[in-house]
Order: sequence, then structure tokens, then C-alpha cells
Amino acid sequence: MRITAALLAALVGAAPAAAAPLEQFNQRLFLPVTVNGQPTVALLDSAAEMTVLDDDFATGQLGLRLDGSATAHGSGAEEMEARFADHVSVAVLGTQLDLRAVVIDLDEVSQRLLGRPVRMLLGRELFDRERLRIDIAGGTIDRTSGAARGTRLAVADYRGNPVIAATIEGHETSQAVFDLGNGSGILIGRAFARRNGLDAPDRIVGQADGGGLGGTIRRDRIVLRDLTVGSRTFHNVPAEIDDTETAADVNLGTAVLGNFIITTDFAQHALWLEPRE
Repeated sequence: MRITAALLAALVGAAPAAAAPLEQFNQRLFLPVTVNGQPTVALLDSAAEMTVLDDDFATGQLGLRLDGSATAHGSGAEEMEARFADHVSVAVLGTQLDLRAVVIDLDEVSQRLLGRPVRMLLGRELFDRERLRIDIAGGTIDRTSGAARGTRLAVADYRGNPVIAATIEGHETSQAVFDLGNGSGILIGRAFARRNGLDAPDRIVGQADGGGLGGTIRRDRIVLRDLTVGSRTFHNVPAEIDDTETAADVNLGTAVLGNFIITTDFAQHALWLEPRE
């Protein structure tokens, strides 16, 4: 895996204990972590209900014993076989997480979306534990106890995903997934699109290949006239229609969230979005 100088410095302890560089690569976010004593780099995914380990990394480098079996559903077209590992100790941002992790083969999604290996997806357990300050454009992530700035939004839960309020072309929803693991753009659930006329034939401008875990899926493409999140309104926003059965109304990824400095406090069921100048 290619590791930048900032990430390498953090892995060997040069960064402060409660701060880490946040690298953006192909619109995905990576930060240094240590897993059972092994330094590595994890993809940050606030919408992953559980942390995910690549099977080769889990059984090879970490020597974890796997148990159980389940069918996992990602944002792609196919179901995946998943197993589980206990006693996964993750050191990140000066805090320690003791987790039960999902173990699956991450090779396909690594090659298709990133072009480099992904050993780990660090899920919402970090967000549930710590109050965080995230500056995507500035390339930093910190634990914080200071006062948050920006617009406060309530954080609720939808199928294990953190959701906030958003407005699309005048249509309000409280079901917009806060998804730092989404580097592919805005997703609109088919049901929400149909209720509000967003997938009418004259709104479809083409199709695109999308999908994360679970492989490639073909999606309709549209352009949103406007999208309001926090205090910012964006115009002429490209989006794709999500046909998966479990799709929320909206999925907000780094393309939108990168315009803010973000403070998250899931314990208080809140986050704050401060527009970048």
C-alpha cells in the first residue's frame, strides 16, 4: 500500500496522540491505526455499522481466529459471505477500541474503486466513542472537547446508519446518510426519487457504474437543481439513483461533506457543519 509521508509519520508516532492526518485518495478518506499491535492504514467509513477487516489481513498478519457466518449486504449488486473476529484491538487518535469485526474479502472493491489494497474499514464505533473534528479539505482528524462551530444537525439512526436532515429541490428529508465512506457522489434512494419526481424520464441524463462492497451496479444519473445541507445550498449537483432495497432517501459523501469542517458527537446525537471559506 502506498503510504504518504504524513501517514508514515503518524504510524511511527511523530504525530500527537489525539491527532492524525486524514489522507484523501480517490475521494476516500484514510487514517493511520494500529490493529493488535500492527500499524496499518484504515479507510474511514462513518456509515459502516461495524468495522471490516480484509480476510487475508485478519488471518495472515493478525492471526485472528474467525467464527460465525453471515450474509453481508453492501451498496453493490451482490451479497457477500462474512465471518467475524473477536478481540480486535484498534488504537486510533489516542483512544483504544476493542471490537468484534466483520471479516470479508476486500480485494475486489480495493482494485475497482481505489487501485490499492484496503486492509480495513474503520466504522462508526470510533464515532460512537469519541467527539471528533474532521477537516477533509485540510487533511486532519482530531478528538475534540471544544465548542463546535457551524450549524447543529440532529443525528438519528436508519438501519445502523447515521442520518441527518437535508433538502432537495424543496423536498425535506431527515434520512440523509452521513457517509464519509462514500467517495462516489450523492445517492438518491429510488423510493424518495419516485415520490418527488426526481426519476422522471426527462430527469435521467445517463447511467453510471457504481457500487461499493458487493460489486458493480448500474445506476441512473440525474442532476439535482439544488441541495441544502446545514447552512449551504449547492446547485446543479450530479447524483445517482440507488435501487437497493435498504437505500435511505439520500446518501451524502465526501463530495458534499468536504465543503465543511465537521464536528461529530454521536453520543449527543448531533453533528455540526461549519462551511469552509
